[in-house]
Amino acid sequence: MEDKLFESIAYILPAAVTGFVAYYMFTGFLNQNNKEKQLDLISDKKKEALPIKLQAYERMLLFCDRINPIKLVVRVAPISNNTNDYLQLLIANIEQELEHNFVQQLYVSEQSWQAIIATKTAIIKNLQLIANESNSAQDFRENILIEYGKKSSVIETATAIIKSEVAKLI
Repeated sequence: MEDKLFESIAYILPAAVTGFVAYYMFTGFLNQNNKEKQLDLISDKKKEALPIKLQAYERMLLFCDRINPIKLVVRVAPISNNTNDYLQLLIANIEQELEHNFVQQLYVSEQSWQAIIATKTAIIKNLQLIANESNSAQDFRENILIEYGKKSSVIETATAIIKSEVAKLI
């Protein structure tokens, strides 16, 4: 009776070990295969998202260029000689540019978006200060050109942040 028991164990034990090893290897193979598929999906998503993100950064760089006060006063002529009217026109143009590009915040980093909003706010505040010191719209334009011509502007900071973000993406 003991011989039959040992004989049965002699047959069952190798089969059980082989089954366990096969199960372990098959499970490992399936896990590895699933991980590879997930990495492929993530890679495909990144390949699809990269052009959209780059386009968003391009648009935000263009936004920074368009709200540059030197370029803004060249592009937007005063409608009257009133300084306040011209200030409001410039602010409206800046706000309109932001509204046009508002959805780009979905694709740019939080740091870049905050830098862009801070740049817009700083430009508007600086324009208001320059307007308070100006006597006419033409004088206001000249003061803007003088003020922004002699110092580096906040736009350069936002531009540098955008460029560093793009360098990380590429």
